[in-house]
Amino acid sequence: MIEYSSMNISVIIPTHNAGFPLQELISRLASQDLPPNEIIIIDSSSSDNTTDIAKKSGAFVMTIPKESFDHGRTRNTAALKAKGEILVFMTQDALPANPSLLRLLTAPLLQGDIVAACGRHLPKDDASPLEVFARRFNYPEQGSIKGIGDIQKYGIKTFFFSNVCSAYRRGPFIKIGMFPERVKANEDMIIAARLILNGYRIAYIPEATIFHSHNYSLLNQFRRYYNIGASLRNNSWIFQYARPEGEGLQFIRQQISYVLKQHKYSWVPYIFIEMVTKYAGYRIGLLAG
Repeated sequence: MIEYSSMNISVIIPTHNAGFPLQELISRLASQDLPPNEIIIIDSSSSDNTTDIAKKSGAFVMTIPKESFDHGRTRNTAALKAKGEILVFMTQDALPANPSLLRLLTAPLLQGDIVAACGRHLPKDDASPLEVFARRFNYPEQGSIKGIGDIQKYGIKTFFFSNVCSAYRRGPFIKIGMFPERVKANEDMIIAARLILNGYRIAYIPEATIFHSHNYSLLNQFRRYYNIGASLRNNSWIFQYARPEGEGLQFIRQQISYVLKQHKYSWVPYIFIEMVTKYAGYRIGLLAG
């Protein structure tokens, strides 16, 4: 069992044209009450000053060709260079909400068969009502620990996981083959499923909070859900355990209820337009992926 006194933490952040917000992210990570031993930036040949900012902030920078970026392979490349027993993955558009993020996020990994943990996403100040609801739906106040025995109860949510803010024990991460490569999305859910099906457990830690949200356009939503469908198409084995459609219907019902309670009536038509856009992208990606 790993102890805090000897635990080395490597934080890995893929970047592309992250700009000055990256400086704030690195600063908040470096000032944690359990600071990381290293921060690795793996950059996809940014055309701005991302790498200069990272180096001046004390991060170790790796550069790859933009066209070679892959959600799984890029993270695996950095993970193999990392020195820590704990690998923390974040994205360039997330910010720790408090100085205890790393300590809270990694604490469950000190326990037996819990080998991965992810934190709670809080909406940014500019988040739309739909994004605020999405954060609340996907990242509730109540924590959870899930294993293979929870599949029947939670369905596809058993495998829900987010690399926007996640931590893995290096040993099991390497043992199961790391992240899947050549995927357009969902590398985090796929590895969570692999871990669970190999007898490990994963944790959701709501006290480990970050600020992270997006106000996606309809075109971006279509592309995003196309990528999700394509990724699941190429990992269709996951469907023998759970399918996502039922979870989507529950999301829509609760989303409508939320905006009505908030008296945001003008958002109701948009919800239906967005729903069709997401579903079309997902189905096309699932069939064509």
